[in-house]
Amino acid sequence: MVPSELIKEIAKYGLENDQDNLYRALNVLIEHFKTHKKVNFAIQLQSLLRDALRDHQNTGMVKVGSPQYVLREQDREVGELIIDKLTSDYRFDNLVCSAEIKSELTYFIQEHASLDILQQYELPISNKLIFYGPSGCGKTLAAYVLAGELKKMMVVVNLGAIVSSKLGETSKNLAKIFRQAAREECIIFVDEFDSIGKVRDYGQDHGEMKRVVNTILQLFDYLPQQSIVIAATNQIDMIDDALLRRFDLKLKFDLPDPAHIKEIIAKTVKSNAIAFDKEVTQTSLISACKGLSYYSIQRTLVTAMKRSIFQKKDGTNMPKISTALWLSLLKKEKLGQKKSA
Repeated sequence: MVPSELIKEIAKYGLENDQDNLYRALNVLIEHFKTHKKVNFAIQLQSLLRDALRDHQNTGMVKVGSPQYVLREQDREVGELIIDKLTSDYRFDNLVCSAEIKSELTYFIQEHASLDILQQYELPISNKLIFYGPSGCGKTLAAYVLAGELKKMMVVVNLGAIVSSKLGETSKNLAKIFRQAAREECIIFVDEFDSIGKVRDYGQDHGEMKRVVNTILQLFDYLPQQSIVIAATNQIDMIDDALLRRFDLKLKFDLPDPAHIKEIIAKTVKSNAIAFDKEVTQTSLISACKGLSYYSIQRTLVTAMKRSIFQKKDGTNMPKISTALWLSLLKKEKLGQKKSA
């Protein structure tokens, strides 16, 4: 059955409030998209279906196809606390990192793929990771890669909305996010984790930060094994020791070495099929990139590629990347970083 016919059936059963046939048709549609390599869309449909089934179990009725079908109040509240809820197309091929990081992430994925086997032996499943290191070195991208490889929904936490000046409100907001993650068996991604997991200073009178850290400790302890927390920080030294001990995996992301600089350049150029004009050697380019993050290297290279395309005047079909232009952008990037340091 083609998707258009399935969609007609879904609309028909939804309008008729025929829940059994609606679920059946939705499951057929989900399997269709999985078969045709539309995995991310299939995951999103599964998430919607899972929520509806939980409502049915909790209330004895599902309001699909009814004017009463609205977002639950708790879902609206949680929605205000997240930046995005997404699936990811990123895979290991998109990530440039050390062999150690790739190995650890591979084992982490293997654990979750073998969850049933490990549970037979009553072995715990790693589900709390912290990525640390300088900005622009792949921490966020690694989270997206895990979401893509595990085919899980990822919730990106909005710290601006989570942290509240009201006493106890930050802890309540965190609890809401974790409850949703437990229901949906998804990934929680918290960037700048040091802002909520700071070292508890027992010499201070104000106890709100202690309360928040204690809440996170409790939420970590009761997080279901199918749910995952990924935290990222540039300042791991600011995070409370008790919190750090709760993480199953701590991975340091460093600035790229020459081999990884070469790899990020090759991946960026290959994906856009534009060659260098070869005015300088690759060794000179790698040397010019030294000390910059993956993000800065890729961003300046992409900028050079775009400007080179705009400046093409030789009448050829294929533009060339101006290495002189890119070197000037790299120099400017380093100067900017020195001024902001």
